[in-house]
Amino acid sequence: MSNKIVTYKGFNKDLTCRDFQFEIGKSYNHEGKVEACGSGFHACECPFDVFSYYPPAESRYAETISFGVTDRKENGDTKIASASITIKTELTLPEFIQRGIDWIWSKIDRSLEQQNMTGDCSAATNTGHRSAATNTGDCSAATNTGYRSAATNTGDCSAATNTGDCSAATNTGYRSAATNTGYRSAATNTGDCSAATNTGHRSAATNTGDCSAATNTGDCSAATNTGDCSAATNTGYRSAATNTGYRSAATNTGDCSAATNTGHRSAATNTGDCSAATNTGYRSAATNTGDCSAATNTGYRSAATNTGYRSAATNTGDCSAATNTGHRSAATNTGDCSAATNTGYRSAATNTGDCSAATNTGYRSAATNTGYRSAAEVSGSQSVAASLGIKGKARASKNGAIVLCYRDEDGELIHIRASKVGENGIEPDVWYQLNESGEFETAK
Repeated sequence: MSNKIVTYKGFNKDLTCRDFQFEIGKSYNHEGKVEACGSGFHACECPFDVFSYYPPAESRYAETISFGVTDRKENGDTKIASASITIKTELTLPEFIQRGIDWIWSKIDRSLEQQNMTGDCSAATNTGHRSAATNTGDCSAATNTGYRSAATNTGDCSAATNTGDCSAATNTGYRSAATNTGYRSAATNTGDCSAATNTGHRSAATNTGDCSAATNTGDCSAATNTGDCSAATNTGYRSAATNTGYRSAATNTGDCSAATNTGHRSAATNTGDCSAATNTGYRSAATNTGDCSAATNTGYRSAATNTGYRSAATNTGDCSAATNTGHRSAATNTGDCSAATNTGYRSAATNTGDCSAATNTGYRSAATNTGYRSAAEVSGSQSVAASLGIKGKARASKNGAIVLCYRDEDGELIHIRASKVGENGIEPDVWYQLNESGEFETAK
């Protein structure tokens, strides 16, 4: 058996990787060819390289032992494939970050010229031209392997590293890691126990809070955390992932997108391109899996979700759910405790009152409630549009039906009536309401 290599591995939340189920403490063997990025068990020697494959917002991490036949990409990162692997122990994000710092520190060549060391047990190294590596704290490592770069540590036990050109890696807190492997990028930590990483070009990864991870694996992106214990991640290019609250996750895996949390304990996620997922409340989730969509929560404990493209899911109240599974649709809640849902495309489901449900399962439909505790449903042919709020109105197409009620000014239910289209004088595609006598009349 070949020498054992200490490695680090990322997983999905269920400890799977590429549909293979792992368990902590167990060993696994691969029969057949071992090829990097092709076959075998994959892990990285540098913990920070794992962020490129499993971003902090949606992953779990472990220390592993890779052994047996191994393979790696020439001129690649520290990722290796091995015939056998042991999942040694699971690591929390702060523990994982610390392992990354320790790994960088272990690679410092103390025989190289050291400069600007005002702390103890520190190493400042430049292997490129016109660069500055500076430590003012203790037990830190500032390293430049590119040119015209600056790696700076003013805190203790930190690692600032540039392997690209014209970049700046800065730590003002302690036990942090700021890393640039691309060029013209800036990785900055002003808090403690954080990791700011750029593996693409012209990007900015910034942490001003503690115990956070800001990561860019694409180009021309910005990942920012101003709160604590948060993860801002971009794996596409020209994207922005921002957390100003704490314990939040802002993630972009597509391009040209913006994921933003200004509240606490929230998740803003874009897996498509040119989308915006925003939470200004707390304990909310804004998610786009399609392209060119917007998922927004301004209240708390709400969920805005788009799985189609060119759609908008919006909650301005609390404890609501706005969902689009079709394309070119809009699901909107401006009240509390409501649900607006579109499963077809080019539809609009809207609630402006509280405790309401507006649902479309067909195409090109509109289900709207402006009262409270109401439901308007349209599913195309053979469907029912119901409005049960004050001064509600409804319409249905051919082979459909409507349900209406009449309430007084205090909201007390006086009349309720249903009819198929074609009966009781109800014509298709005409808006109706119920009058105080309980009779259908065309709505104004």
